[in-house]
Amino acid sequence: MEHRGGCGSDNDSGDGAGLMSGIPWDLFDDWASKEGLAPFERTHTGVGMVFLPQNENSMAEAKAAVEKVFTDEGLEVLGWRPVPFNLSVVGPNAKETMPNILQIFVRIAKEDDADDIERELYICRKLIERATKSASWADELYFCSLSSRTIIYKGMLRSEVLGQFYLDLKNELYKSPFAIYHRRFSTNTSPRWPLAQPMRLLGHNGEINTIQGNLNWMRSREATIQSPVWRGRENELRPFGDPKASDSANLDSAAELLLRSGRSPAEAMMMLVPEAYKNHPTLSVKYPEVIDFYEYYKGQMEAWDGPALLLFSDGRTVGACLDRNGLRPARYWKTSDGFVYVASEVGVIPMDESKVVMKGRLGPGMMITVDLETGQVLENTEVKKNVASAKPYGTWLQESTRSIKPVNFQSSPVMDNETILRHQQAFGYSSEDVQMVIETMASQGKEPTFCMGDDIPLAVLSQKPHMLFDYFKQRFAQVTNPAIDPLREGLVMSLEVNIGKRGNILEVGPENADQVTLSSPVLNEGELESLLKDPKLKPKVLSTYFNIRKGLDGSLENAIKALCEEADAAVRSGSQLLVLSDRSEALEPTRPAVPILLAVGAIHQHLIQNGLRMSASIVADTAQCFSTHQFACLIGYGASAICPYLALETCRQWRLSNKTVNLMRNGKMPTVTIEQAQRNFIKAVKSGLLKILSKMGISLLSSYCGAQIFEIYGLGQEVVDLAFCGSVSKIGGLTLNELGRETLSFWVRAFSEDTAKRLENFGFIQSRPGGEFHANNPEMSKLLHKAIREKSDNAYTIYQQHLASRPVNVLRDLVELKSERTPIPIGKVEPATSIVERFCTGGMSLGAISRETHEAIAIAMNRIGGKSNSGEGGEDPIRWSPLTDVVDGYSATLPHLKGLQNGDTATSAINTGCIWTFWCYTNIFS
Repeated sequence: MEHRGGCGSDNDSGDGAGLMSGIPWDLFDDWASKEGLAPFERTHTGVGMVFLPQNENSMAEAKAAVEKVFTDEGLEVLGWRPVPFNLSVVGPNAKETMPNILQIFVRIAKEDDADDIERELYICRKLIERATKSASWADELYFCSLSSRTIIYKGMLRSEVLGQFYLDLKNELYKSPFAIYHRRFSTNTSPRWPLAQPMRLLGHNGEINTIQGNLNWMRSREATIQSPVWRGRENELRPFGDPKASDSANLDSAAELLLRSGRSPAEAMMMLVPEAYKNHPTLSVKYPEVIDFYEYYKGQMEAWDGPALLLFSDGRTVGACLDRNGLRPARYWKTSDGFVYVASEVGVIPMDESKVVMKGRLGPGMMITVDLETGQVLENTEVKKNVASAKPYGTWLQESTRSIKPVNFQSSPVMDNETILRHQQAFGYSSEDVQMVIETMASQGKEPTFCMGDDIPLAVLSQKPHMLFDYFKQRFAQVTNPAIDPLREGLVMSLEVNIGKRGNILEVGPENADQVTLSSPVLNEGELESLLKDPKLKPKVLSTYFNIRKGLDGSLENAIKALCEEADAAVRSGSQLLVLSDRSEALEPTRPAVPILLAVGAIHQHLIQNGLRMSASIVADTAQCFSTHQFACLIGYGASAICPYLALETCRQWRLSNKTVNLMRNGKMPTVTIEQAQRNFIKAVKSGLLKILSKMGISLLSSYCGAQIFEIYGLGQEVVDLAFCGSVSKIGGLTLNELGRETLSFWVRAFSEDTAKRLENFGFIQSRPGGEFHANNPEMSKLLHKAIREKSDNAYTIYQQHLASRPVNVLRDLVELKSERTPIPIGKVEPATSIVERFCTGGMSLGAISRETHEAIAIAMNRIGGKSNSGEGGEDPIRWSPLTDVVDGYSATLPHLKGLQNGDTATSAINTGCIWTFWCYTNIFS
């Protein structure tokens, strides 16, 4: 189905399509006989589908390197088979990068067990990757598959072309008990031959939105992963992920590691892409063992989260599963002649309905598998019950897992007015932060509502000091279908997090369940105290201050390095909980606090690099966190939980002030108590975190933790390398010394005799005289309104001068257009009326915006000769007719469109409807 994939600019080079099947031994035996080779010993022969460099000399070098690894491993290379293909069907773009495609046959005589043979081939492939990584052609050598059970034919091709390109697929000798086909639509990587799907074990339709975090955690596991099945060769398996590869390729790599280590395909998928099992009516009543399985692995493997339909096979079992939200379509059928079909759409495969004996669709988190040896078909709960019943997960959880009991909030302030003011000044609070953010959250239990957008300068361009969090901007899901709603879809979302050591993922036992479960990452002081008293965690509190008595230069860097060494020593001594704390009874002028985000990120990265990250959790006990963005930053860079002690103290102080603390509810005026104010604040933070997760298309906080889903604007490479490895900081920026100076600029305010007895208003939220510059400021608005009202060129000139003289606000303000060419006469410039004919609008589906807006955009684009896009789902056929003064169906929907002209049309020139939406709309409008 061509609509299920992307196509290149040449209209012929696909993003990638491929087929996984069992090995067609009859076909290969036929080739072997023609080459004078003996028939293959099927149980001891591995087949590799290999992409090799285009250059003949490079290809010869690559083949020699591959053969050397096989020979050194004691495998016999039986021969290379050129894969027959039809080049005429390949698109121009794909042809330019097309590799040489060969198959290699090797005999594994030293192993008899089928699983050990697969493991040996897996090790060989890893050794080949390692041996050739420094070669100039390393990126051109790729094993699509290397197995004694399965083979993959794929390429940068369109759906229709795949079967025409590979002539083997037309050969009657090609026989297989199963086939997995997938056509790729490239979203987060550019199309390449190796990135076509299926991958080595699975085909993935969707996106993994947590990929950066998943890669970090897989890297963290490299030092702890062990299993007897590898016979001490675990070091040869590393690395387990590749930042240069696609999200699908990395998910496949994680699944492959689990499968080759002895897990079944269904078990691996349940671990990597768990369903929403909390409050699940069926599982809770009938299958508690499945819930126990998920609870056990929740603390061991973070979910690979995002919209996903996964088809998978190890050659013995073939199956499909859906992500926890069910954001990809999947239907299945079983027929009386023994076939089972799974497809993303109805109608993909011609089918005789009279033969259908079973059919259904995969719902959120559901799975179906087929045993290729017995023919047994297992639907969702049967699959999961079999997997979950293999081990006593429930018993292990009862014996080892514990949770923090609810602890009452502090019932009275612990600081006097002068002390809390000094702390707020030292840690960067402004009057806006306290009055418009913290107090609003404490009184209403939700985030404050501001205008859409941020019109102040980027932190790195600002003349005002900023907290480190302000240099980070949240990313959002480039592709999610649709955005998650944390209110309506609360059942699939969770803020739960586990604290403690995360054991060897390849071992299954009660020790891996020895963790503490938190219902949310936001702790009050009592809950933090409970964690600190847990004897099994052996918590270690690390003070996060740096000393400037000998000068500022180098002091912050030295403090961070010392902090990392202290954390390293604590973990090696058995500590499973590191608490980074800037709590102090008395603040000292020469000992400012390290930015807590810098401390968390640096220790997180240090432990990853030293193979210790899985041994301990990080908790921040900090005064530097009060907004949901700040909580998200800390969690995104490695903190499992945060105790915002100064924000909670601010809530307590607010409640005891003379400000209004009553809320109207149902005509009554209940009083907000000190405890309720703190509870409201935490409730608002939790709701805000769910909102942030949903914007990224993520359901679980455990998957967001360490995922680094941010872009950095204004931090230099030394800062990024120290604490935020893997994050993008394209423009560079502050060094560690400069960051130390900015931190100190807040700190000294708390000790200055000239400091007023109230917090400063920086004007970051609302424009004010002497505050931060706002692009949309009152003076600008007045000048613009005056120019419009008076229709005066002079007034408009003054408005332009005002804009030209404004402070640098965004990055484009730093860019100047420079050209040494002679200006083009205006008469030679194409008129605007013909330029706009090439304008197109984005594909906004009906529902993403209102019907009135959707149709108004279409009418406007039709008037100027441009093209509007219907978005997925098409449009109401009534829009295809020209509009007259009164048109049935429009008289009630478009009265607000002033200037509607006879002959206007609301039809979109670009229609991106697809089959499933066409089915929906046919029913809606019939």
